[in-house]
Amino acid sequence: MSKSALTVLDMINTYDHEDAELLLSSAEKVVPVVAGLLQRARDKDVPVIYVNDNFGEWRSHHGELLGKALAGPHARLVEPLRPDDASLFVVKARHSAFFETPLSYLLRQQGTERLVLCGQVTEQCILYSCLDAHIRHFDVTVPRDAVACMYPELADAALRMIERNMGARACDSAELWR
Repeated sequence: MSKSALTVLDMINTYDHEDAELLLSSAEKVVPVVAGLLQRARDKDVPVIYVNDNFGEWRSHHGELLGKALAGPHARLVEPLRPDDASLFVVKARHSAFFETPLSYLLRQQGTERLVLCGQVTEQCILYSCLDAHIRHFDVTVPRDAVACMYPELADAALRMIERNMGARACDSAELWR
């Protein structure tokens, strides 16, 4: 089996943005699933990489982003997903985890061939990150029950595109790391 990494997108979040109300109910459903994936990945020594939006805070680093999210009104959605000391963290400014970030370099340094993408938002950051992973020749798996969305119909279409156009695997999280 190729070397995998669990990549958690944008879950360190204050939910203090324009579309937050559309995202919150979906995020609440996926947090326990992502927490389970994190535990299974850590138990099997699968590297965990958080890739998170900087929310326009250009002087922030991952500790500040985490602290702000844990101090906010939706800390219950962040606490179960808190990075541990072995987790890696990449800060991004746009939708794709790869756009002008060192993620591709980091993955190559670790010998990663397969990414498991979870987090939010399915029809935006997950979709764009999957496309960018595909064009960089990474295998991608997206656990359907571990990605949050704002618009379910667009998320369904995004998951179909991920499978059909990018050759990625969409599955249930229970199918990973048994």
